[in-house]
Amino acid sequence: MSAALRIYLAATGQNRGKTTTSLGLLAALRARGLKIGFLKPVGQRYLVVDGTRADEDAVLMSEVFGLPDALNDMSPVTLPRRFTTDYIMGRITEDLEAAVRTAHARVADGRDVVVLEGTGHAGVGAVVGVSNAKVAGMLEAPVIIVAEAGIGRPIDEIVLNRALFERHGARVLGAIVNKVNLDAHPELPDVLRRGLAQHGVELLACIPYSGLLANPSLELIATHLGGELLAGSPMPNETIGWMAIGAMHPEHFIGHLRERTLVITPGDPEDLVFAALDVNRDAVPPRVIGVVLTGGIRPSERAVDALRAADVFTYLVPTDTYRTAQAVDEILVKPHATDTEKVATIVNLVGGSLDVDGLLARLGG
Repeated sequence: MSAALRIYLAATGQNRGKTTTSLGLLAALRARGLKIGFLKPVGQRYLVVDGTRADEDAVLMSEVFGLPDALNDMSPVTLPRRFTTDYIMGRITEDLEAAVRTAHARVADGRDVVVLEGTGHAGVGAVVGVSNAKVAGMLEAPVIIVAEAGIGRPIDEIVLNRALFERHGARVLGAIVNKVNLDAHPELPDVLRRGLAQHGVELLACIPYSGLLANPSLELIATHLGGELLAGSPMPNETIGWMAIGAMHPEHFIGHLRERTLVITPGDPEDLVFAALDVNRDAVPPRVIGVVLTGGIRPSERAVDALRAADVFTYLVPTDTYRTAQAVDEILVKPHATDTEKVATIVNLVGGSLDVDGLLARLGG
């Protein structure tokens, strides 16, 4: 095996915070002067970059940290549509285990630490013979399991996932619980620490909840809603803080406008639009970051001109207000290299929560 230290970041399911943890951990390791590498052995969500199919997290880490590795080494196995069916039916003849081993050897060459990021829970990938648990055991990579905040569910899920990793010979170092609202539940870290300890699992960190990380950017809203841009720009660095539904009198509506509010309202009447613009005139930073006009109803040119003059992101969509708000709420938010504020927030949250030096000591670094 390579001399590089290995850390396998797994999770109890999708969207638990592996990407956030990977990014923050890699930044902390590099800040200590270590040569870092990243590997996403099996990817389900992928991009095509210069003709190469690669998991989106591999692309993210490559761009954020300027890693020199080829994307097909950082992401050796991706699962496009029908891949699992073709594999089961014998139409995929590639040795996927060998592909992962070879890619890891190349990424680990000359590195001090390689962070490997899993996909979903411990069993994901088993259908094509490369589950997270199997890969972690195969590469002799100690595992950290990432779960989402709660009490009963994360503990149950962590214990369940640990069993499969250990069955494949992978050592579980402990668990990280993500999106913990410490202001509302200051006692939660102690409860989780005690609860996990009863099952022999160490709580390595609780990463605080951040609305900035949980909420979508204007770029994501424009991409997912599929409407018409009337004013402003769908900026990737502009993240909403709140949503306000325009279904009340303007005087009452103004009280619901907080910093970085996305207003969702029908295209008529226009009084809410002008009320939002009035509030923004003296607000720094702006209380209204964008306006989504619903029902396919285009407001008057006077209203559109005012929104353009104020340079407020304004998007016209065909869906009704309820469905539009629901669609915004369901957007899957993942960091992108262009989200500089989010990346900086992740680095601070993870670096301030996880004892990286203690982790390295346990790994032998």
